[in-house]
Amino acid sequence: MEATSVAIDEGATLSEAARRRGLHGLLVYTFLMVTGFAMLMPLVAVHFVNDLGMAAAAVGLALAVRQLTQQGLALVGGVLSDRYGARRMICLGVLLRAAGFASLAFADALPMLLCAMLLSALGGAMFEAPYQASIAALTDENTRPRYYAISNWISGVATTLGPLLGVALLHYDFRVVCLAAAACFAVNFLVALRLPQVRMPDRPPPLRHGLDLVRGNRAFIVLVGLMMLYWFVAVQINISFPLLAQRLTGTVDSVGVMFALSAGLTVALQYGLVRWLERRWSSAQVLVAGVVVMSLAAGAIGLVRDFAGLLICVGAFSIGALMTRPTQQTLIAGLADPRALGTFLGVSSLSLAVGGGIGNIAGGWMVDLAATKQWPWLPWAVFCVVGLASAFGLHQATRVRRERAPVIAES
Repeated sequence: MEATSVAIDEGATLSEAARRRGLHGLLVYTFLMVTGFAMLMPLVAVHFVNDLGMAAAAVGLALAVRQLTQQGLALVGGVLSDRYGARRMICLGVLLRAAGFASLAFADALPMLLCAMLLSALGGAMFEAPYQASIAALTDENTRPRYYAISNWISGVATTLGPLLGVALLHYDFRVVCLAAAACFAVNFLVALRLPQVRMPDRPPPLRHGLDLVRGNRAFIVLVGLMMLYWFVAVQINISFPLLAQRLTGTVDSVGVMFALSAGLTVALQYGLVRWLERRWSSAQVLVAGVVVMSLAAGAIGLVRDFAGLLICVGAFSIGALMTRPTQQTLIAGLADPRALGTFLGVSSLSLAVGGGIGNIAGGWMVDLAATKQWPWLPWAVFCVVGLASAFGLHQATRVRRERAPVIAES
């Protein structure tokens, strides 16, 4: 077991039963968090572009602001988690996210959309690193891969239900979708209150020392940098994919179908496929293979001309994505220094902040450009090339570290 024993505020070591209760609580939290995010976020582009007439690039900018703010400030949430405990920061974060999603219900112009996105992003920045640090602290190198596989399977179930609920509620009103998503995070506040207040046994290091630990971990920094390219491609499921689905069919229901297929494959294959692959390959090899599959699937979308073809590509993309989720989480968590878990996992969020932020802006802009120039292949060719570059870099960076021991999500 790694040197990550868990303690409550009073200093007593958590029993195995308390540890298990904490992990079970985090699984419930994961389900509500992903359901709330998935029922709303994929519909933001559809609602503000098609219903309110905003430019896809402008909505992409708003999505990028949320991504950059949340992941860019996740380091702050991680540092505060190291000092004040993960539970407190999670509680604060979910309340801010609930307020942000509720305010999105009343946004009818770009400034209001940006404000709502900033508020929800601030909440995410407060809870994301503490949430991941709690998982890392309550698991060890033997239990972590299995826990991440189960957690990602539950995320798949939530991702299946979320868009279906969102599309169903959208037939009433977009405000209903926003308020229902906000309610998921309000309930999560009650769940978080019952989580153990975990912290590392040693006195948390000062911020500068924590960042020095990060700077001295070259393998961690390289992995975070390469994952920026990965997230550039991965976030297209929330911007480019929904826009193309609706343009091909002319109905928002197709967005729900697309996400139902993606999440259904995750539910069916996530746990079994990843566990089967990890018995044969290292986590790094599974990650590289998943990124390759995602990249080729994204590139193939440039060749399709109907919704059925898009669904085939979405299916392949989803299989690649379910291969990457638990493996990149395991790799990052294992490389993080136990003395500053929150700081390390906050820094790791920069990969999603930068890569996902640029991906959202570029995705919306290239969809508009492709439609204007009649170059339907353009966005998908770019996504393919960037993804393959990420896979090659990950292969080169991890080929010397072929180890099966764990070595680290919109919500």
